[in-house]
Amino acid sequence: MIVLQKPLFSFEEILSLEPNERLQKIFITLDDLPFYDYQNPDRRGSKGYSPKLMLRALLAMKIYSIPTVVLLIERLNSDFKFRYSCGFSLSGRIPSEATFSRFLARLAENESLYQLFLSVVEKSRQLEIIDSEILVIDSTAIDSYEKKCPKKELRQDGTKADWGSKKDSNGNQLTWFGYKLHLAVDPKSECPVDLILTPASVSDGEIALPLVERLAGRGYISKYDIMDAGYDWNNIYQTIFEVYKGQAIIPLNPRNEKQPPTGLDFDGTPVCSAGYRMIYWGEGKFRCPHVLGKVDCLFGSNWCSSSNSNYGHTVKTKVKDDPRRFSNPHRNSRNWILLYHKRTAVERVNGRLKGHLGLENFKVQGIKKVLVNMLLSNICLVANTIAVNQKGCRKSVA
Repeated sequence: MIVLQKPLFSFEEILSLEPNERLQKIFITLDDLPFYDYQNPDRRGSKGYSPKLMLRALLAMKIYSIPTVVLLIERLNSDFKFRYSCGFSLSGRIPSEATFSRFLARLAENESLYQLFLSVVEKSRQLEIIDSEILVIDSTAIDSYEKKCPKKELRQDGTKADWGSKKDSNGNQLTWFGYKLHLAVDPKSECPVDLILTPASVSDGEIALPLVERLAGRGYISKYDIMDAGYDWNNIYQTIFEVYKGQAIIPLNPRNEKQPPTGLDFDGTPVCSAGYRMIYWGEGKFRCPHVLGKVDCLFGSNWCSSSNSNYGHTVKTKVKDDPRRFSNPHRNSRNWILLYHKRTAVERVNGRLKGHLGLENFKVQGIKKVLVNMLLSNICLVANTIAVNQKGCRKSVA
């Protein structure tokens, strides 16, 4: 049974606002954040359009799910309220398609947009919207606009689309040509806190630790890192436990399982000398199932513990002895299951990015340009969450 966690901050509240009002509230959350376009200082000619206004238009393009720059320009020319919300003069000219194209190319070649994403995430953290105690990591498929190419003809250098395959939440095997967006999500706010875009063939397990490392470098050191069975790699458990002093909450992948060590069941539960699974008693302690009334052992409790003790035989496990096998809380215990069910947060984040914020509405080629589109959608989502918690927003929604 999957327990759907209710988000603390409702994304649906911002969707209930009138579209142009929503734009204004989102732009307000970004106005106090630095954005550097890194234009060439030796650039000659007219000053051109404000990078911030160009960025506003691109964010509005995502919020309205406008698929192309051509349609964005048409909307700016025909809808004066939309145009005014983006900050352009009603009497002035709108940037041309070529101007937007050059601007997007600059964004693809520098980190200004990624730095803006980090800034809006940090603002959410300072407002106590984002909490770094728990982290959920997962990937989602991104279909490419590029022409499909047979696997045998691919010449991959890490910058091009390729073929990927993974199971969806229902266990169905999906195959696509394109990329993978790897997200680290805060389940409390259901906001992305970092992301990495890779070709589709890159394994999920390869990207988990780079995400954790990047977040730790920014002070996001989580107590629990939650991932699905595709991340069941020994080095992920060990690094999270030994380096970051956290606990990886990951189901064991049956494909990685061999016969468990003597005295243990497959999930790390000690087995008593009579062959019964012992009962988890918290903090790595397990007690005799006969004493606790869970089984009726033919040998009683005296066979494996002192005849003067009515507590029964106990066994203690330590996470440091085998970070993959042992967990605190114990794997499949009530607290472990409650933590793992928070993983559904990343699925809702992916649904909002794709269903409401134009994550898949792009017609560009190359990983750098696709990343620009991923960042625009994720900036919108975090800014949405801040906007719905700004003073007066909830009142206006009500």
